[in-house]
Amino acid sequence: MPPRALAAAAYLQAFVLSGVAAVLLTRVLLRATGYPQLGGGGLHIAHVLWGGLLLAVGLGVALVFLGGAARMTGAILGGIGFGLFIDEVGKFVTARTDYFYAPAAGIIYAVFAVLVVITQAVRERTRLIPEERTANALDAVAGGLIDGLTDRRRAQVLRLARGSGAETEAAVAALLDAVPRREPPPPRFWQPWLARVRRVAVGLTDQRWVVRFVVLYLVVEPALTVVGVAADGVTGALDEEREWGAVLGVSASALATAVLSIAAAVRLRRDRIGAFRLFKLAILVDLLFGQIFNFTVNQFGAVAALAFDLFLLAVVTAEHRRLSRAG
Repeated sequence: MPPRALAAAAYLQAFVLSGVAAVLLTRVLLRATGYPQLGGGGLHIAHVLWGGLLLAVGLGVALVFLGGAARMTGAILGGIGFGLFIDEVGKFVTARTDYFYAPAAGIIYAVFAVLVVITQAVRERTRLIPEERTANALDAVAGGLIDGLTDRRRAQVLRLARGSGAETEAAVAALLDAVPRREPPPPRFWQPWLARVRRVAVGLTDQRWVVRFVVLYLVVEPALTVVGVAADGVTGALDEEREWGAVLGVSASALATAVLSIAAAVRLRRDRIGAFRLFKLAILVDLLFGQIFNFTVNQFGAVAALAFDLFLLAVVTAEHRRLSRAG
């Protein structure tokens, strides 16, 4: 089996994020411009074609050039292309080629959710054997032969080669000496802002009142969703709903989330670590299943709910880690 890339999860993450950004930006631009058609005389150049072109360009960059920068560029271009492609899925699962097919939003979300799960699985399993670490070190050396490597990158290469045997370590160090040195690039204008946002986010997840609010929300909100759907069924309001299957999916997911959250709340006093593990599972159930149906019902208006779910997951994960470290 070929050696695995140490940065594989980072490449996959770039692919997913650029794909999500492409879908959201495309939807916003098309809505703002009144869904224009490119072409004339009976022709329509769908953006799925541009997506295929960008996918090919991204793959070409990764195939033609060496180094991590080329792979990252290919991942981003390929992700944008994939986003443009999957955005038109409604046209290819309906007989009338309906771009506005309601379940299309849920399908798009499900595809990216699967990709996120795959990315996380790759990240958690990227424990390389010494031979793979050496291969990644040599790949970094090859990528720096023209533009050079910074001192920080050179130290990373030496760490990768460590443990592969004295002879191999010496060979990698000798190759590294042949690579020109490069000064680190100046900080990007957005990096201080990103660092500030990260500090604020970390500080927010550590606040006790935020944790209490999240726990209360996780217990109450899913239960209210189930009660609301049941009430709509009694009053007849559900008769006007076009996506019955999706509504039932939202209800089933909310019920499962409510059961897990209530079970977690019951365990809070005697087993806080186990309780927050259940809270995390409850959020993941909603993210991986409930949101698929939520996007079908509410279309891309569900993005705000998704963002809030991710915030809840960040708070619960941070609290679970804090409790695990404490004992």
